[in-house]
Amino acid sequence: MRKLVFSLMVLACSGIKLQAQELSSSELLNKAIAFHDPNGQWNAFKGTFKVLMKTPNSNDRLSTLSMNHPEQTFKLSVEKDGASYSYTFNGDRCITELNGSTEISEEDRKKLRLTCERGKMMRNYYTYLYGLPMKLRDPGTILDSVVQTKTFKGKEYLVLKVNYDEEVGKDVWYFYFDPNTFAMEVYQFYHEEEKNDGEYILLEGLEKINGIKMPKVRAWYLNNTNKHLGTDYLEK
Repeated sequence: MRKLVFSLMVLACSGIKLQAQELSSSELLNKAIAFHDPNGQWNAFKGTFKVLMKTPNSNDRLSTLSMNHPEQTFKLSVEKDGASYSYTFNGDRCITELNGSTEISEEDRKKLRLTCERGKMMRNYYTYLYGLPMKLRDPGTILDSVVQTKTFKGKEYLVLKVNYDEEVGKDVWYFYFDPNTFAMEVYQFYHEEEKNDGEYILLEGLEKINGIKMPKVRAWYLNNTNKHLGTDYLEK
């Protein structure tokens, strides 16, 4: 019986490796996008959803995101520690508010990092993460030509290695896709790969938001120690 199980595992791994050899990186990305965004809705996305972040030794943070890609508007509203603040973008025009007011003291602005520069970073952060894998088609994204296979947490994946033009980003990323469904289940980034720094992110479950299958749970860990940094929970 053990020999049979082992033989089946070898055949499965061999099949995934053959699958990787037969797929180009662009073909794998297309299949992943077809799973997560089957109707091509991301570029026309208009919607609102919530993200509850739980981190060790810190209070929960509830973020409400409103995105309208055709009109180039974005709003991030945050509730934490009794405060409610927001960043609103209309194109490049930015407005910050604290507890419903645009009149914000320098002390509060510094404490909450309530600046348009910070807001732009958060806008890019959320649109990138919740726009994956579709965002891998953005200009400045460099897909490695070879589809890799890797075992992560006991499961074999088809893997895309991604670099970016220097003006876009300097980290190297790896995206792990289920070989049967092409769902994105893990991604990982390094600042300097040889140092094993950076983080890996485990994705669990799916929430359909305006026709797009987004990860419901996103848990963050350090590559070098496996330390748990926090978990995001997507809510409609």
